[in-house]
Amino acid sequence: MTDPIADMLTRIRNAVAAKHTRVDMPASRIKADIARILQDEGYIQGFKLLEGEAGAAHRGGPAPTLRLFLKYGPHGEKLITGVQRISRPGRRVYFGRADVPEVLAGLGTAILTTSRGVMTGRAAVKAGVGGEVLCNIW
Repeated sequence: MTDPIADMLTRIRNAVAAKHTRVDMPASRIKADIARILQDEGYIQGFKLLEGEAGAAHRGGPAPTLRLFLKYGPHGEKLITGVQRISRPGRRVYFGRADVPEVLAGLGTAILTTSRGVMTGRAAVKAGVGGEVLCNIW
């Protein structure tokens, strides 16, 4: 797999479209950071890191799995209506601290990886840092 973050976003998009309550995917540190932001922003109920330890897959053991618990409105409406991958392995997209974009005029969330870790676009502007835009979610 050449783009694990795009795979994560596609799994989330498909699970929300099918109204699943949870979705599993191979775990990594950056995926866990993205899941933490999705939880903090209210897009998912929570997430859990399941089985396996670091490097277990290389030794033939079980690979760690990231499980996201999806969240819906009181009448079953989707809270995640769109997910868009911005920076890809073939085309990296960076923004300086003054140029961090808003998503849907502030209704969505941009997720960036910066020198201070993975954070939302609003947090990056507040911290005065720019970085690589991983994805937009609304």
